[in-house]
Amino acid sequence: MAAIAIAVSFFIIIVAVAVSAGFRNVIRDGVAAMTGDVRIQPYVSGTGEDPVSMPAQLPSQEKLLALPGVVGIEPVAVRAGIVKNGDIIHGVVVKGIPGQAGNDVMAGPDRPSLSVSIPHRLSEITGLGIGDDMVTYFVGEKVRVRKFHITAIHRDLVEVDDNLLVYANLADIQRLNGWDEGQVSCLDVTLNEQASRKELAGAIGHILATSGHEQEDGLYVTSSEDSYQQIFDWLTLLDFNVLVILVLMTVVAGFNMVSGLLIMLLRNIPTIGTLKTLGMSDGAIGRLFIRIGARAVLKGMLIGNALALLFCLVQGTTHLIPLDPANYFVSWVPVHINLLWVILADAAAFAGILALLWLPSRVVASIDPAKTVKAD
Repeated sequence: MAAIAIAVSFFIIIVAVAVSAGFRNVIRDGVAAMTGDVRIQPYVSGTGEDPVSMPAQLPSQEKLLALPGVVGIEPVAVRAGIVKNGDIIHGVVVKGIPGQAGNDVMAGPDRPSLSVSIPHRLSEITGLGIGDDMVTYFVGEKVRVRKFHITAIHRDLVEVDDNLLVYANLADIQRLNGWDEGQVSCLDVTLNEQASRKELAGAIGHILATSGHEQEDGLYVTSSEDSYQQIFDWLTLLDFNVLVILVLMTVVAGFNMVSGLLIMLLRNIPTIGTLKTLGMSDGAIGRLFIRIGARAVLKGMLIGNALALLFCLVQGTTHLIPLDPANYFVSWVPVHINLLWVILADAAAFAGILALLWLPSRVVASIDPAKTVKAD
């Protein structure tokens, strides 16, 4: 029974760690798709009636790409617009990205002109779907109208009604804004998983501020954590909850194992008395029972890990357990197995349980061999 309790505890620990890592990966990727991990843009917003441009290629771009953790820099053109379908009118932000961009919903150099991917929420509001034409009005010195063709529907991480992001071709939005191919609204910087967004934002900002190039004056740098601070605060709270689960499950598993070891000690009092009579020390006898308990812990840990990994494999491939995206940002429970974190969680829990096993081992010292050893 103790081994079963250990298996259940380790199952919960590994699943909790995997879910925490899954949320962090999915949310990081989702935010990066909208704003990049770090964004370089003019101080004046370029999404309104009078779009403001910046160079698509900065003089310090090679220095920025040489920073540890920087994977790439993507030029982006954005423009606020109004979508009309029948009597339904709704505001959107159209984001133009390059044809070779890594965005799943709009990747590919052969995309036709004026093709777009719209968010799922916009599709629900307007009734537009794949294959439909989307008439969009852009207000400026004069009203411009574009008829986009919907080729995909995507789910953004944040799909509230005032933050609906439509993906389009970069060249289409540049032409709409009256720019040439060297003008963009901003540059989205992609980082690797290990990089700190805030630290890299500071480093990029320092390079631009001290470069001395006129083209880089008037630019500022923000990280995705600054743009979506509430989401990353929620992730921090989730990580804290995982830590609480780790401690609680370790304590529960430890006390289950303590009770199991006490039962084992009490059932073997005559044996303990015999071992003492033969000259075995209390410490040696205690360590013997701890080794027996450790084998049970190891057995339960292996079973719990195997079941947890199997669960994560099924959930990761089938998205069996759903979530409400209005509360959790994603529509399923994301899981990600980070072997390093799994090993660290196992090691911490195993060490904690073994530490608790020292408590029942002290019962050995109170056993008097003269009272426990009986001659037949």
